[in-house]
Amino acid sequence: MLLRDKIAIVTGANRGIGRSITELFAEHGCSVYACVRENRPETQQWMGMLASQHGVFVKPVLLDLADESSTKNVVRDVMAGSGRVDVLVNNAGIASGSLFQMTSSAELRKLFDVNFFNQVLLAQGVARLMSRNKSGSIINITSTAAFIPDSGTLAYGASKAAFGRATQSMATELAPMNIRVNAIAPSVTRTDMYEQMSVAARDKLINSSAMKRAADPRDIANVALFLASELSTFMTGQTLRVDGGIF
Repeated sequence: MLLRDKIAIVTGANRGIGRSITELFAEHGCSVYACVRENRPETQQWMGMLASQHGVFVKPVLLDLADESSTKNVVRDVMAGSGRVDVLVNNAGIASGSLFQMTSSAELRKLFDVNFFNQVLLAQGVARLMSRNKSGSIINITSTAAFIPDSGTLAYGASKAAFGRATQSMATELAPMNIRVNAIAPSVTRTDMYEQMSVAARDKLINSSAMKRAADPRDIANVALFLASELSTFMTGQTLRVDGGIF
Protein backbone atom coordinates (compact mmCIF):
# COMPACT_ATOMS: atom_id res chain seq x y z
CA MET A 1 0.00 0.00 0.00
CA LEU A 2 2.68 2.47 -1.06
CA LEU A 3 0.15 5.12 -2.10
CA ARG A 4 -2.47 4.79 0.60
CA ASP A 5 -4.89 7.77 0.66
CA LYS A 6 -3.08 9.57 -2.18
CA ILE A 7 -4.86 11.04 -5.21
CA ALA A 8 -3.45 10.82 -8.73
CA ILE A 9 -4.23 12.03 -12.22
CA VAL A 10 -3.26 9.55 -14.94
CA THR A 11 -3.64 10.51 -18.59
CA GLY A 12 -4.25 7.92 -21.30
CA ALA A 13 -5.69 5.74 -18.57
CA ASN A 14 -7.92 3.39 -20.52
CA ARG A 15 -5.26 1.31 -22.28
CA GLY A 16 -1.63 0.27 -22.40
CA ILE A 17 0.78 1.84 -19.93
CA GLY A 18 -1.84 4.24 -18.53
CA ARG A 19 -4.24 1.41 -17.76
CA SER A 20 -1.54 -0.58 -15.98
CA ILE A 21 -0.51 2.46 -13.94
CA THR A 22 -4.13 3.13 -12.96
CA GLU A 23 -4.60 -0.48 -11.86
CA LEU A 24 -1.35 -0.61 -9.90
CA PHE A 25 -1.96 2.72 -8.18
CA ALA A 26 -5.45 1.56 -7.13
CA GLU A 27 -3.96 -1.69 -5.78
CA HIS A 28 -1.70 0.45 -3.59
CA GLY A 29 -4.54 2.52 -2.12
CA CYS A 30 -4.47 5.48 -4.50
CA SER A 31 -7.61 7.13 -5.85
CA VAL A 32 -7.31 8.09 -9.52
CA TYR A 33 -8.74 10.69 -11.85
CA ALA A 34 -8.41 8.57 -14.98
CA CYS A 35 -8.18 10.76 -18.07
CA VAL A 36 -9.70 9.28 -21.23
CA ARG A 37 -10.78 10.66 -24.58
CA GLU A 38 -14.03 8.69 -24.53
CA ASN A 39 -15.99 7.50 -21.51
CA ARG A 40 -17.35 4.25 -22.87
CA PRO A 41 -19.54 1.78 -20.90
CA GLU A 42 -16.71 -0.76 -20.72
CA THR A 43 -14.41 1.95 -19.37
CA GLN A 44 -16.92 2.85 -16.66
CA GLN A 45 -17.33 -0.82 -15.77
CA TRP A 46 -13.57 -1.34 -15.46
CA MET A 47 -13.13 1.75 -13.29
CA GLY A 48 -16.07 0.78 -11.08
CA MET A 49 -14.58 -2.67 -10.56
CA LEU A 50 -11.21 -1.19 -9.59
CA ALA A 51 -12.82 1.23 -7.15
CA SER A 52 -14.92 -1.39 -5.36
CA GLN A 53 -12.11 -3.95 -5.29
CA HIS A 54 -9.56 -1.62 -3.68
CA GLY A 55 -11.71 0.82 -1.70
CA VAL A 56 -10.67 3.91 -3.67
CA PHE A 57 -12.35 6.16 -6.22
CA VAL A 58 -11.48 5.86 -9.90
CA LYS A 59 -13.22 8.62 -11.79
CA PRO A 60 -13.20 9.13 -15.55
CA VAL A 61 -12.20 12.60 -16.73
CA LEU A 62 -12.51 13.53 -20.39
CA LEU A 63 -9.24 14.76 -21.87
CA ASP A 64 -8.26 15.46 -25.47
CA LEU A 65 -4.64 16.60 -25.47
CA ALA A 66 -5.09 18.03 -28.96
CA ASP A 67 -7.42 20.62 -27.40
CA GLU A 68 -5.97 23.21 -25.01
CA SER A 69 -9.35 23.96 -23.43
CA SER A 70 -9.86 20.26 -22.67
CA THR A 71 -6.53 20.22 -20.86
CA LYS A 72 -7.55 23.17 -18.69
CA ASN A 73 -10.87 21.48 -17.90
CA VAL A 74 -9.09 18.57 -16.20
CA VAL A 75 -7.76 20.88 -13.49
CA ARG A 76 -11.21 22.45 -13.16
CA ASP A 77 -12.82 19.02 -12.72
CA VAL A 78 -10.32 18.02 -10.04
CA MET A 79 -10.88 21.32 -8.24
CA ALA A 80 -14.62 20.63 -8.25
CA GLY A 81 -13.96 17.14 -6.84
CA SER A 82 -11.28 16.51 -4.25
CA GLY A 83 -9.38 19.75 -4.93
CA ARG A 84 -6.16 17.86 -4.21
CA VAL A 85 -3.59 16.03 -6.30
CA ASP A 86 -0.57 14.14 -5.00
CA VAL A 87 0.62 12.52 -8.23
CA LEU A 88 0.37 13.42 -11.92
CA VAL A 89 1.33 10.88 -14.58
CA ASN A 90 1.61 12.52 -17.99
CA ASN A 91 1.29 9.30 -19.97
CA ALA A 92 -0.99 9.98 -22.96
CA GLY A 93 0.66 10.52 -26.31
CA ILE A 94 0.54 9.76 -30.00
CA ALA A 95 3.11 8.29 -32.37
CA SER A 96 4.11 9.22 -35.87
CA GLY A 97 6.45 7.62 -38.35
CA SER A 98 7.74 9.53 -41.34
CA LEU A 99 11.10 10.39 -42.78
CA PHE A 100 12.56 13.85 -42.18
CA GLN A 101 12.00 14.97 -45.78
CA MET A 102 8.40 13.74 -45.68
CA THR A 103 7.39 15.24 -42.30
CA SER A 104 4.97 18.13 -42.72
CA SER A 105 4.78 21.13 -40.42
CA ALA A 106 1.17 20.11 -39.64
CA GLU A 107 2.36 16.72 -38.43
CA LEU A 108 5.07 18.31 -36.30
CA ARG A 109 2.58 20.70 -34.70
CA LYS A 110 0.13 17.86 -34.01
CA LEU A 111 2.79 15.74 -32.29
CA PHE A 112 4.09 18.65 -30.22
CA ASP A 113 0.57 19.77 -29.23
CA VAL A 114 -0.26 16.33 -27.81
CA ASN A 115 3.14 15.07 -26.64
CA PHE A 116 4.56 18.32 -25.32
CA PHE A 117 2.67 21.63 -25.27
CA ASN A 118 -0.59 20.52 -23.65
CA GLN A 119 1.12 18.11 -21.26
CA VAL A 120 3.24 20.99 -19.99
CA LEU A 121 0.03 23.04 -19.69
CA LEU A 122 -1.59 20.27 -17.62
CA ALA A 123 1.47 20.05 -15.39
CA GLN A 124 1.33 23.82 -14.81
CA GLY A 125 -2.24 23.62 -13.56
CA VAL A 126 -1.64 20.54 -11.42
CA ALA A 127 1.54 22.03 -9.92
CA ARG A 128 -0.53 24.94 -8.63
CA LEU A 129 -2.76 22.46 -6.77
CA MET A 130 0.23 20.54 -5.43
CA SER A 131 1.94 23.71 -4.21
CA ARG A 132 -0.92 24.28 -1.75
CA ASN A 133 0.15 21.16 0.14
CA LYS A 134 3.88 21.68 -0.52
CA SER A 135 4.07 18.13 -1.83
CA GLY A 136 3.70 16.18 -5.05
CA SER A 137 5.22 13.93 -7.68
CA ILE A 138 4.94 14.57 -11.42
CA ILE A 139 5.91 11.70 -13.72
CA ASN A 140 6.36 12.37 -17.44
CA ILE A 141 6.37 9.40 -19.80
CA THR A 142 8.86 10.07 -22.57
CA SER A 143 10.54 7.45 -24.75
CA THR A 144 13.91 6.02 -25.70
CA ALA A 145 13.08 7.49 -29.12
CA ALA A 146 14.33 10.74 -27.58
CA PHE A 147 17.84 9.21 -27.50
CA ILE A 148 17.87 6.74 -30.41
CA PRO A 149 17.74 8.58 -33.77
CA ASP A 150 16.25 5.82 -35.91
CA SER A 151 14.90 6.74 -39.33
CA GLY A 152 11.31 7.91 -39.33
CA THR A 153 11.29 9.15 -35.73
CA LEU A 154 11.91 12.88 -36.22
CA ALA A 155 8.54 14.20 -34.97
CA TYR A 156 7.93 11.63 -32.24
CA GLY A 157 11.50 11.54 -30.97
CA ALA A 158 11.83 15.32 -30.95
CA SER A 159 8.57 15.79 -29.02
CA LYS A 160 9.68 13.25 -26.41
CA ALA A 161 13.15 14.78 -26.17
CA ALA A 162 11.57 18.17 -25.53
CA PHE A 163 9.46 16.68 -22.74
CA GLY A 164 12.49 15.07 -21.15
CA ARG A 165 14.35 18.38 -21.16
CA ALA A 166 11.29 20.18 -19.76
CA THR A 167 11.25 17.65 -16.92
CA GLN A 168 14.58 19.01 -15.70
CA SER A 169 13.44 22.63 -15.70
CA MET A 170 10.19 21.70 -13.98
CA ALA A 171 12.14 19.80 -11.33
CA THR A 172 14.43 22.75 -10.66
CA GLU A 173 11.62 25.27 -10.32
CA LEU A 174 9.22 23.09 -8.29
CA ALA A 175 11.74 21.64 -5.82
CA PRO A 176 11.33 24.54 -3.32
CA MET A 177 7.66 23.48 -3.02
CA ASN A 178 8.66 19.85 -2.40
CA ILE A 179 7.25 18.80 -5.77
CA ARG A 180 9.39 16.20 -7.52
CA VAL A 181 9.41 15.84 -11.32
CA ASN A 182 10.88 12.79 -13.03
CA ALA A 183 10.49 11.02 -16.35
CA ILE A 184 10.29 7.43 -17.53
CA ALA A 185 11.62 6.55 -20.98
CA PRO A 186 10.27 3.16 -22.08
CA SER A 187 11.56 1.29 -25.08
CA VAL A 188 9.32 -1.01 -27.13
CA THR A 189 6.29 -1.83 -24.97
CA ARG A 190 3.40 -4.14 -25.79
CA THR A 191 0.72 -1.48 -26.31
CA ASP A 192 -1.26 -0.17 -29.28
CA MET A 193 1.87 1.69 -30.43
CA TYR A 194 3.67 -1.67 -30.51
CA GLU A 195 1.16 -2.86 -33.09
CA GLN A 196 1.62 0.32 -35.14
CA MET A 197 5.38 -0.20 -35.49
CA SER A 198 6.80 -2.18 -38.37
CA VAL A 199 8.06 -5.61 -37.41
CA ALA A 200 11.55 -4.66 -38.59
CA ALA A 201 11.65 -1.53 -36.39
CA ARG A 202 10.37 -3.46 -33.36
CA ASP A 203 12.81 -6.30 -33.81
CA LYS A 204 15.74 -3.92 -34.24
CA LEU A 205 15.10 -2.29 -30.87
CA ILE A 206 14.33 -5.56 -29.09
CA ASN A 207 17.45 -7.27 -30.46
CA SER A 208 19.63 -4.30 -29.48
CA SER A 209 18.64 -4.74 -25.82
CA ALA A 210 20.39 -6.99 -23.33
CA MET A 211 17.14 -8.67 -22.27
CA LYS A 212 15.96 -9.32 -25.84
CA ARG A 213 12.25 -8.71 -25.23
CA ALA A 214 9.65 -5.98 -25.35
CA ALA A 215 8.47 -4.43 -22.10
CA ASP A 216 5.12 -5.28 -20.59
CA PRO A 217 3.04 -2.23 -19.52
CA ARG A 218 3.35 -3.49 -15.94
CA ASP A 219 7.14 -3.07 -16.18
CA ILE A 220 6.61 0.65 -16.74
CA ALA A 221 3.86 0.89 -14.12
CA ASN A 222 6.20 -0.55 -11.48
CA VAL A 223 8.68 2.28 -12.07
CA ALA A 224 5.86 4.84 -11.95
CA LEU A 225 4.80 3.40 -8.58
CA PHE A 226 8.34 3.86 -7.27
CA LEU A 227 8.50 7.49 -8.45
CA ALA A 228 5.03 8.26 -7.06
CA SER A 229 5.77 6.78 -3.64
CA GLU A 230 7.85 7.81 -0.65
CA LEU A 231 10.55 5.38 -1.82
CA SER A 232 11.89 8.06 -4.18
CA THR A 233 11.72 11.19 -2.02
CA PHE A 234 15.26 12.33 -2.93
CA MET A 235 14.88 11.86 -6.68
CA THR A 236 13.96 14.69 -9.02
CA GLY A 237 14.91 15.81 -12.51
CA GLN A 238 15.81 12.27 -13.56
CA THR A 239 14.86 10.21 -16.61
CA LEU A 240 14.76 6.48 -15.91
CA ARG A 241 15.22 4.40 -19.05
CA VAL A 242 13.15 1.22 -18.89
CA ASP A 243 14.52 -0.42 -22.00
CA GLY A 244 15.81 -3.89 -21.10
CA GLY A 245 19.40 -2.70 -21.37
CA ILE A 246 20.01 -0.71 -24.55
CA PHE A 247 23.53 0.69 -24.28
